[in-house]
Amino acid sequence: MSQAISREILAISLTSMQPPEEAASTNLTLKDSKTDEPINNELLLRPGEVGQMLLRLVNVANRPLQWQLRIVGDFPYDWCEWTQPNFEEIAPNQIVERVINFKVKVDFFENQLILNPENPLLQINYQSQIYIYIDEGREPQLIQYRIFHLLVRPNNTYLNFLPTLYREVDFIGRFVSILEQAFDPAVQTLDTLWAYLDPITAPKALLPFLAHWVGWEMDNRWDIERQRHLIRNAIILYRWHGTRYGLRLYLHLYTGLPLEQIQIREIFEQGFVLGSTYIGEDSMLGGGRPYHFIVELDLEPSNQIDEGLVRDMIERQKPAFCTYDLEINNL
Repeated sequence: MSQAISREILAISLTSMQPPEEAASTNLTLKDSKTDEPINNELLLRPGEVGQMLLRLVNVANRPLQWQLRIVGDFPYDWCEWTQPNFEEIAPNQIVERVINFKVKVDFFENQLILNPENPLLQINYQSQIYIYIDEGREPQLIQYRIFHLLVRPNNTYLNFLPTLYREVDFIGRFVSILEQAFDPAVQTLDTLWAYLDPITAPKALLPFLAHWVGWEMDNRWDIERQRHLIRNAIILYRWHGTRYGLRLYLHLYTGLPLEQIQIREIFEQGFVLGSTYIGEDSMLGGGRPYHFIVELDLEPSNQIDEGLVRDMIERQKPAFCTYDLEINNL
């Protein structure tokens, strides 16, 4: 069994980096410490956030020491992010500072598994002890220990709107937290309302409403990402309906191909020209198909498209009296 050394050879101090407001006036001075620095022995923990305790060691002996810190308490051990498997050396008059991290799970207050069947009350205050051992070739000896408390409290921003007198009362903080948890989702929705009205960022369940809003017919043959882009550009597609630009944009949004790989050409693009001509390229003899155009898609080997759906899109976008040919080329 390890024994405690009564004489002071290693002075320690422990400082809470997140002292609770309701305990801000409760200070203490570490016993056997060279300084009279007042500190707080209560650490405030918010679910999902990291709380820190600052440990400061001073070797006041005239020889190097091998030290090790151990933490125990009635809190779940996975909260504490501290590992020191071996003893570390501290030289005479050397000052060593270490940060001890604690992190409570984000669903601490929602997870009912943390309730003890023998004690149905939710525990929010925990007691912890820090023990400092030294190794001088024999059995490790306990030379210092400190006691501090962990106070788990919900995240509460509404307290910032209350006078200091009310913020120091723990019951008021927990009561206001109920109101915050009830109304905060609605407030956050209003703050980000623009994201709900943008088809790119809107929830999937809201897309049919946005599509109806702009008069766009959703098609289950399109994946969700293509439908988002089509709904967002519906007004532009309406404006350019029946034109070459509108058809190219429509095909671009569906296929994801660059506009350079989508070509729409007519047999007579230059109209009636006097001068040199080339049969089969910019002129032809007899016949001809008026109001006819050709759609060319240049695909990479990895690209796959539904030809039937592409034809359906062209039929929707082109003028009713026009005819077309579809050519799909593999690069």
